Amino acid sequence: MQTDPKPGTLYVVGTPIGNLEDITFRAVRILQTVDIIAAEDTRHTGKLLQHFQVKTPQVSYHEHNRTSRIPELLEHLINNKAIALVSDAGMPGISDPGYELVKACIEAGISVVPIPGASAAITALSASGLPTDRFVFEGFLPAKTQQRQEHLESLQTESRTLIFYESPHRLRDTLQDLAQVWGSDRQIVLGRELTKLYEEFWRGTIAEAIAHYSQREPQGEYTLVVAGIPASQPQLTEEELKAELKLLISQGISRSQASRQLAKFTSLPRRQLYQLALSLVVTPES
Repeated sequence: MQTDPKPGTLYVVGTPIGNLEDITFRAVRILQTVDIIAAEDTRHTGKLLQHFQVKTPQVSYHEHNRTSRIPELLEHLINNKAIALVSDAGMPGISDPGYELVKACIEAGISVVPIPGASAAITALSASGLPTDRFVFEGFLPAKTQQRQEHLESLQTESRTLIFYESPHRLRDTLQDLAQVWGSDRQIVLGRELTKLYEEFWRGTIAEAIAHYSQREPQGEYTLVVAGIPASQPQLTEEELKAELKLLISQGISRSQASRQLAKFTSLPRRQLYQLALSLVVTPES
């Protein structure tokens, strides 16, 4: 069923993540017939519009101008203009500031209509070979090592499949942090340049991924799909955890090392175990 864009409506339009053929007929029609296109990067979107002979005027809407641009776009919508929101690739609002415009429209009573399209997270998951019945999308991890490790520790006991985005220049550091916090035996799938000419899926353990990318320079944008902890992962009581920590410490290793070692075995956050270790009184006996 084809209908013209409704006045005063925000259309959240999915665009290709690489291959231009992945745009939908509906998305092209909406882009052709709305009054304004709000684009993350007007130059990037301009190439897409030129390819599909779309002449609709654009305005920029991105992380750095969203505060001033949202009121302008809301005014257009209140004045019965139809606007299409697009990101550089995929569905707007996923790891970009589109969410804030959508939220503002809903709060103002403005209709929001999604025009579904490609998504790197779902594309990678569908071909990963890891469980797809339950998953969690985490977007980009923090850029700083300590914050990244802390965030990974908070996900240490997650049993669902996990999906991350990562840039090529941080991929090696992220893989090292995954191994340090979660252990090196987890299964991981790295999707690179999805739907593009050099699309590639790499599958193996985190340790094997580290070895692979120590010999190869990461290139292109990555989507990481990582297995959650298995259901059979041991779950110990607090008293059992204390006993294990006490045993390790009595063998001569530090509380920090004992906490890290037990964290890999139980998939509990290392900091939680370290606080537990600090509460112990341990004699230097085995």
